[in-house]
Amino acid sequence: MDPMQVFDFHLPSEQIALNPASPRESGRLLHVLSSQNDTQSPDLHFVRDLPKLLKKGDLLVFNDTKVIPAKIQAWRTRNEQTAHVELTLDRPLPNGAWRVLVRNAKRLKKEDTLSFFPAIAGNKYGATLPEGKPDPVSAKISDIDQGVAEIIFSVSGTDFHNFLCRVGKLALPPYIERPQGPTLEDEQNYQTVFAKKEGAVAAPTASLHFTDSLLETLKAIGIDWTFVTLHVGAGTFLPVHDSPDEHVMHPEWGEISKESADKINQARSKGARIIPVGTTSLRLLESAATKTGKIQPWTGETAIFLRPGCEFHAADALLTNFHLPRSTLFMLVCAFAGTEKMRHAYQYAIKNNLRFYSYGDLCLLEKNK
Repeated sequence: MDPMQVFDFHLPSEQIALNPASPRESGRLLHVLSSQNDTQSPDLHFVRDLPKLLKKGDLLVFNDTKVIPAKIQAWRTRNEQTAHVELTLDRPLPNGAWRVLVRNAKRLKKEDTLSFFPAIAGNKYGATLPEGKPDPVSAKISDIDQGVAEIIFSVSGTDFHNFLCRVGKLALPPYIERPQGPTLEDEQNYQTVFAKKEGAVAAPTASLHFTDSLLETLKAIGIDWTFVTLHVGAGTFLPVHDSPDEHVMHPEWGEISKESADKINQARSKGARIIPVGTTSLRLLESAATKTGKIQPWTGETAIFLRPGCEFHAADALLTNFHLPRSTLFMLVCAFAGTEKMRHAYQYAIKNNLRFYSYGDLCLLEKNK
């Protein structure tokens, strides 16, 4: 028997959101209560209804990571022959290199040097070097294996940031088709209104629904929030192919400041609900939580895999988008709210034409009792 079958479902392609709701808070919201049974239909609302669904004193925990233009076109020259490859940055490594996912990786080998050119519209790239001068930044392959490379760039810090702005583009999820590449609208829509700390390859998508106006409304009725940081890596889109026991999570760097940890702990001590906004915030909190739910200040990499059988100590509810079948994120929401309950909720969402994935609709999930 396929151990992932219980986490599989059929989603009509027309329900994959290719663009976000406009305005952001006009998206729909599925509320799954802890009190409902596994086959009871969840409540259907709009994101703008959140002030009526949350409780005074609730503390939201947002991820303030900022998406970088992580998709880069590169050219390798060897023995006077050139080849084109596409790179997607995943995360920086302690040795100063970057872990990078490589498309057409067979064209590269260790010690190859890469050159880059300013980003151009469209995806018509070939082995021939583009016209014009190459970017002054170069890179060397320090290691490569099965489509994953370690690459050392010739600059770092602010110079590397400026380099990405010149040659990089957003690495939109593969199911968002953009024949000409990400649009100017994507560059705005695929960032949260409070994005601050650069380093993510993918957006913390549950937070994309929030606007300054919605935050002001929540604040006015006694709902507060704090920020943590988790730089979402490219591995967030990877499905679980075989057994969950054999799946390897990609590490992601995160940080919880003492100020944020103290605010969360104080809210919990007063009986307030802690509600992470997005699976990234939840995974980071659970990485830093004690069994009593106390949050410690935390900095480092986490590869935590939350799936049925895990206990949750840090959160009482979760705001999250709809996730891919057979994914670690769908397994996470099943673990949090109950597998059969979430399978039924997703079928209800499909039947009612809710929109899925990064630009899709939102769920408010109460932790299963």
